[in-house]
Amino acid sequence: MKLVVENLTCQRGLRTIFTDLSFTVEAGRGLLLTGANGSGKTTLLRMLAGFIEASSGEVRLEGGNDELELAEQCHYVGHHNGIKHSFTALENLQFLADYLGGDNFKGAIDTFGLRGLEDIPAAIMSAGQKRRLGLSRLVLVERPIWFLDEPSVSLDVQSVKILAGVVSKHIENGGIVLAATHVPLGLDFADELVLGK
Repeated sequence: MKLVVENLTCQRGLRTIFTDLSFTVEAGRGLLLTGANGSGKTTLLRMLAGFIEASSGEVRLEGGNDELELAEQCHYVGHHNGIKHSFTALENLQFLADYLGGDNFKGAIDTFGLRGLEDIPAAIMSAGQKRRLGLSRLVLVERPIWFLDEPSVSLDVQSVKILAGVVSKHIENGGIVLAATHVPLGLDFADELVLGK
């Protein structure tokens, strides 16, 4: 399996964010997206996940499930955690499991330190707890490709180590990860693509 991006161009309004961007990420590898604010890291991830249409170019997954779109084979974790604040942690996990199709509740709860928070509404959780709840979908539902936008935001040092371990395990199992970040994630699996150069 490999993710292939060829001659991707993105224009938003009158501004060209990037042009003729090409790269390939093989299974069992990752790509760290770095660059200044506004260089297009979030835009690129949202485009790959299918939220934004490219002005030109092609994105394809070779060797994946041909019956599913790329968006159905990926996890996207953006700046917002993608959780419902009126739901408890467990209700959020149930909603995500129903929507995305998975059921590894124990793994999600234990991996991201949510034990004891199952009945707490997300609205009263700390920023770090909310982020861990949002990231728990990575374990809850298995998908081969992860697009992570500043995944360590709001996390304490221990939680960043846990996240790095989860990402490393996904890579070791043949997954693909693209992560936009301004801070080191302690990962050796990845190549780096600097946007805005």
